[in-house]
Amino acid sequence: MSRPVSLLFGVHAHQPIGNFPEVLADAHTRCYKPFLEVLFRYPEFHFAVHFSGWLLDYLFAHFPQDMAMLTEMVRRGQVELFGAGETEPVLAAIPARDRIGQIETFSIKLAAKFGQRPSGAWLTERVWDSTVVPALTACGIRYVIVDDYHFLCTGKTTEQLNGFFTTEEDACRLDIFPISEALRYKLPFSPASDAITHIESLAVENASDQPVAAIYFDDIEKFGIWPETYQWVYEKGWLEQFVQGVLSSPGITPRHYRDYHAAGKTKGIVYLPTTSYIEMNEWTLPAESARVYADLVKQSKASGGFERNKAFLRGGIWKNFLTRYPESNWMHKRMLCLSARLAALPKNPHTGEMQQKLYAAQANDAYWHGLFGGLYLPHLRRAIYNNLIDLEAMLDHCAARENRATQDIDFDGIDETCLQNGNLQIIVRHDQSASIIEFDAYELKHNFGDTLRRHKEDYFDKVQLCDQHSPDDAADSHSVEKSGDADNSVETSNGIASAHDRIISRHRIYAVDLEPDDNARTLFIDRINGARIAYQYSDADTATSGIRFQAWHESLLINKQLQLLDNRLQVTYHFSGDLKNSFSTEINLAMPSCDGPGGRFILQGEAISGFGQPLALVNLNEITLDDDTLQGSILLKASLPVQFSAQPLFTVSQSEQGFEKIMQAVTLLLTWPIESREVTLSLTVRSQ
Repeated sequence: MSRPVSLLFGVHAHQPIGNFPEVLADAHTRCYKPFLEVLFRYPEFHFAVHFSGWLLDYLFAHFPQDMAMLTEMVRRGQVELFGAGETEPVLAAIPARDRIGQIETFSIKLAAKFGQRPSGAWLTERVWDSTVVPALTACGIRYVIVDDYHFLCTGKTTEQLNGFFTTEEDACRLDIFPISEALRYKLPFSPASDAITHIESLAVENASDQPVAAIYFDDIEKFGIWPETYQWVYEKGWLEQFVQGVLSSPGITPRHYRDYHAAGKTKGIVYLPTTSYIEMNEWTLPAESARVYADLVKQSKASGGFERNKAFLRGGIWKNFLTRYPESNWMHKRMLCLSARLAALPKNPHTGEMQQKLYAAQANDAYWHGLFGGLYLPHLRRAIYNNLIDLEAMLDHCAARENRATQDIDFDGIDETCLQNGNLQIIVRHDQSASIIEFDAYELKHNFGDTLRRHKEDYFDKVQLCDQHSPDDAADSHSVEKSGDADNSVETSNGIASAHDRIISRHRIYAVDLEPDDNARTLFIDRINGARIAYQYSDADTATSGIRFQAWHESLLINKQLQLLDNRLQVTYHFSGDLKNSFSTEINLAMPSCDGPGGRFILQGEAISGFGQPLALVNLNEITLDDDTLQGSILLKASLPVQFSAQPLFTVSQSEQGFEKIMQAVTLLLTWPIESREVTLSLTVRSQ
């Protein structure tokens, strides 16, 4: 006899640390609030939910009535809470001690706020790596959920994936539920009746004591925040229709994961490969490799064998983002260094605030890029650095470090030297650029070197370029949408298209916007007669408190020295030999206001331009970059008049909202003829 299908329905809610308040408010209005309100009316509809720790705190502080509603649903047994890392880290990317700390911190929070300690856990971006098993089990987690794709990669078939399996690592047991890809694409994009019919069809004739499970766990943002979904899910009643249809169906029983798990038995042992969901694996690949992968997928679809072959047409793994984007790797390795310093502290100076800063710096969003990853978003990277720099200052207060230290921080085979004086810090890589890769102001908790170069992305082929002679109109002035892309289409059965199937240009994009940078966008990149200078690191003068480099250009000897003097970064050039040349230096500054109204150039006490507009000045000796978001400014001074130009640095990226241009930095170019043997440039950091 066939038995009712057990619907294990779960949603995951998360917002990145550092996201804009208006984004959070909109997410609450269009998703979190209406979702809870609908389900609150149906106590018999059992479901699971995971709110990330930071978002949960935000909702309790700003929307207590909705959290009271969720608390009541937990109390009456309607909701099962899922655990995770407190700040939504990719557990596989942080040290084991921090995995345990993150999971335990969040479990304690759930017990304190709701009276329920979780037995199940959400894995960030469904990134599976077997090394996380011991940390999960040490915190009392008994089961997790990952995609059915993870199981297909082991040779399992879709028909087998209707219950939970067991794995182990280092003799630690953990059970795993496979999320149905078919349900992920149907909910909520196909009509509710179609989704219910699909779930009912999963029932099979069997004599087993354990019913078949229809397993769903996915982002709650699909229920209101993705394009068109608010109207579809709430105004047109999709969610209400789905819940009513499930409850009225004799073939479906909504159940908690914990109840299904407690009453059932494992379907056997499984060892999953290191992987994530199939789209994520594609996003981890560099542009050229991603195109090869896409061609293989096209060929497989054309031959009709994609469903059979997709588990074996595999992309990369999540950690590939650290190799693909040096900016991500740099943040990650800086985080690892500070985690080690914090762990080495004696217990007394080790404070909860320091631990919280570390955990906040481990939040996943700014470390990767895909349809939903936030590496391209300056405000999310800024949140990472804000916490890293603040934590570093606290650690320095507890255990002072040397003012100068050299090591290979990012494991690229090239040493970096850190120079700090308690107010500022610069980090310089010992490469030929002799430029600054990180410039920290501790009082402002800001890294002025936090820029992102223009990377080559495989989706650039899909960008609809504008005529180079067209006016560059304001944001949102150019929007072209194309749904159901033939290369990535999903059958929606008269429903709506998901974010994966939309090609939208939100800004005017030109060919020049897509040209990748050859080098990192750092501070004080020097050129002579337009050609980059190849420096050699020099540590011969041990008496100086600065960092020195040296270069020859034909018969011209250039000595470059970088120093920190209180709240001022000073760069001094000394020229010997033939002085008949033109010299320039490029300074890329991450200013938080970007092209918004809060950033401005100030000349002789007057605001003359915003950071988002080109600016050219001659015979300049000093100019101020003032930033309301930063609540501080930088005063640029030159010891002789220079030709000055400023340009905004934009990158093009893809998100669920479409293709968009994002300002990463303001690029300053200072040019002067070499007529003096010594030239000094300085950046003085001030707080408001």
